[in-house]
Amino acid sequence: SSRNLTARKVQLKQAIHLSEATERRMIPERSKDIRLRYQQARCLVIPERYRSHGKSRPLTKMVYLTEQRHRQRHTMSPLVSNRISMQGKIVKGISGFYYVHVAGTGIYECKAKGIFRNQKIKPLVGDDVEIVVLDEKQKIGNVESILPRKNALIRPAVANIDMALVIFAAAKPDPNFNLLDRFLCMMEYQHVPVTICFNKCDLVTEEEQNRLRAIYEPAGYPMLFTSAKNDVHVDRLRELLINKTTAVAGPSGVGKSSLVNRLQDDVQMETGSISDKIGRGKHTTRHSQIIPIAEKTYIMDTPGFSSMDVPGMEKEDLWRCYPEFVEYEPQCRFIGCSHIGEPDCGVKEAVADGRISKVRYDNYVLLYEEMKNIRKY
Repeated sequence: SSRNLTARKVQLKQAIHLSEATERRMIPERSKDIRLRYQQARCLVIPERYRSHGKSRPLTKMVYLTEQRHRQRHTMSPLVSNRISMQGKIVKGISGFYYVHVAGTGIYECKAKGIFRNQKIKPLVGDDVEIVVLDEKQKIGNVESILPRKNALIRPAVANIDMALVIFAAAKPDPNFNLLDRFLCMMEYQHVPVTICFNKCDLVTEEEQNRLRAIYEPAGYPMLFTSAKNDVHVDRLRELLINKTTAVAGPSGVGKSSLVNRLQDDVQMETGSISDKIGRGKHTTRHSQIIPIAEKTYIMDTPGFSSMDVPGMEKEDLWRCYPEFVEYEPQCRFIGCSHIGEPDCGVKEAVADGRISKVRYDNYVLLYEEMKNIRKY
């Protein structure tokens, strides 16, 4: 009847519109030849009576999905089966590229999957990762997943380290104790052992070296005085790093890159000179990277820093980042003592008696006041 014929025409139009919408949404942009073959293949499964008026389209979503499964089975599956997965360590990250060292194979240049960006996760130098090789000949791949981290630092941005080595110059430039204490607080907050290295020891007297020891040895930090220029105590430093992954950090101009060059022979890093005008160094390390210096021994050289924020902690917890305060805190009269304005404070008495360095305590007060005055949004 005419009513059934009209209903059939409506169903046909709906099927055609559904097919067109599905096609626009699901078929990727291809070359004209490939798209033409797809269209020709689809025409074969369309009954002749539905090809009037030049409309040679599949009528249902099921027809398209059947063809899509067939195409994936014969074209895409072999590509998936040929993907090679490997595990390695990120040894350098620069401009969105991550260079992953795979033992026994080499270094692959990789990009991170978009899912990391969507989840606001950034791969770090030192991360153990799983990669998929896209081109074995060119050593190109993708970072597929990041394995669980032992730890991760905010600045320098590295992961899975066993120790931090902070390098300052004993002179030229003079050590910035406030900056050094900020770094030490950051490491204490993240439970990372620290060794303090004062380079350019040939420029200071033994008396000055003893003054520096008196500031930091009561806090329990191992200290080492070196000279990259004269090769003083470089062997002792190398022994200290054996079988560890160590993050090396420090401000510019302290001879950090020169000292790293002394520790290994294969990678000679660019070294810079001190600016005579401002008495500070030029930043010569522009990216974090891992440098092997012996079997199972790596150093992470990181960009020099000129400022460092204390990590996000409450000001009441700052004293715990000063190891020498812990011994005297139980002697404080008040629970929750800030060790600044309260009477009968065990920490302040230790400072007055010389058991705690006045330099360290003054930096503690500055950092406490800075955290106190931070405007929280």
